[in-house]
Amino acid sequence: MSFRYTAMAAAALSFATLAAGGLGHAADLPVKAAKKAADLPFFLVIDNRVTFSYIFDASQPGAWSFRPDGSIDSKTTKQVYSFTHFDLWAYGTNFFTISMFKSDHNDPAGPCTNAGTIFGAPASCAGATEIYGLFRSTFGWNELFNTKAFTMGPLRNISFEVGMDANTENRYFGAAKRDVVGGLQFAFDLPYKGYINVAPLVYWEFANHNSFSQCGLFGPGVPGVTCLADGNTSFKPTWAVEVNYYMDLGFLPPNMQYFSISGRAGWYGKKGTDTEPLPYSPANGVYNTAVELNSEPIRLTFDASKAAWGDKYSHFVDVWVAYRYWQNKFGLDHNLAVGCTTPVGGGRVSTGACTESSLYSGITVKF
Repeated sequence: MSFRYTAMAAAALSFATLAAGGLGHAADLPVKAAKKAADLPFFLVIDNRVTFSYIFDASQPGAWSFRPDGSIDSKTTKQVYSFTHFDLWAYGTNFFTISMFKSDHNDPAGPCTNAGTIFGAPASCAGATEIYGLFRSTFGWNELFNTKAFTMGPLRNISFEVGMDANTENRYFGAAKRDVVGGLQFAFDLPYKGYINVAPLVYWEFANHNSFSQCGLFGPGVPGVTCLADGNTSFKPTWAVEVNYYMDLGFLPPNMQYFSISGRAGWYGKKGTDTEPLPYSPANGVYNTAVELNSEPIRLTFDASKAAWGDKYSHFVDVWVAYRYWQNKFGLDHNLAVGCTTPVGGGRVSTGACTESSLYSGITVKF
C-alpha cells in the first residue's frame, strides 16, 4: 500500500483558497464592477504514474525453504509493476493504485510448492503473481462546510476518509482478501512544500480466503472445529492508523534541489483469530492475530527529469530508493501462526516468512 500525495496538490489547494479570498476584495472596489473570475476546474490536479520497482528481500507467509546448511531461507525477490492515480477535486482527494508483484522461485505459483516447506516438494516452478489494489478518498471539512475553521497553524485540513483494499494471488495457498476502511484524516503542513497526513480509521477485513485453515489441505480436520470447509474467513472490525508524508529537501544548495523524502506507515489492530471465526486453539493450529505494521519509513527520490530538463518537467521521471518493513504480514503472528513457523525439535520456530525487511528501489514516470 503507498500514499504519494504530490506537492502539486498542496499548491493547487493553496491557489483555490487564495482565489476565493481575492474575489471578495475585488468586489469591494468602487471604480467599477469586478470582472467575474473564471470558474476553477472541477479537478484541480490529475496525476497519473507508472512505476517499475524491485524488492530485494521480500517475504511471503508459507513460502520458505531450507538452505544446504540446514538454515531457513524465507526471502524472495519481487518485481513490481504499478499504476497510480491521484486527483484533487472540489471537495477532497482520491488516490488509487494497483500493483502486480512477481516473485522468484522461493515463492512459487500454485499448484507448485517449494522445497523444505510443510509440503516437501521440489522447487522447480515459476514464481507466484499477486495483484493488489488500494483506494483512499477524502472529503475536506473546509470544502464541505465552506469555511476555513479547520485550518490553523500547521493544520491544513480535517477530512472524512474512506477506502478499500483487495488482492488476489496464484500461490498454492490461494490467498485473497477484501477490506474497507473509514475514519478521519488530519493533514499538516511541513517545511519545503511538505505535508504529513495522519488518519485514525476503522478497518474491517470482511473476506479473506486462507488455505491454511481449509479442511483437507493439511489433514482431514473437523469443519467448524479445527478447520473451515472452504477456507474463507471473516475477521472482526478493528482499529487502524495510516500515516504518510512528503517533503522536498529545500535546504540543499539550488544546484542540488532535485531530492525529496517521503514515507508511509500503517498499523492495523488485532482482528480475531487467524482462522476467524474458529476460536483460539493452539492444539488445532489456531492463534490470535497480531498488530500488523506495513511501512516504508523512508524513500529518497531523485527528480531526474527536473535535473535534465528544468523545473517545467519536475517529477515527470523519478528515480528512488527506499527501506520497506512489514511485520506480522496480513495480521499473522510471526512467532506463532502456522504460515509463519515450522516444527523444530518438538517446538515451532519462526521462519521469517511473516516479516519483511528490505531495500526497495524503482523508477516512476508521470504521463
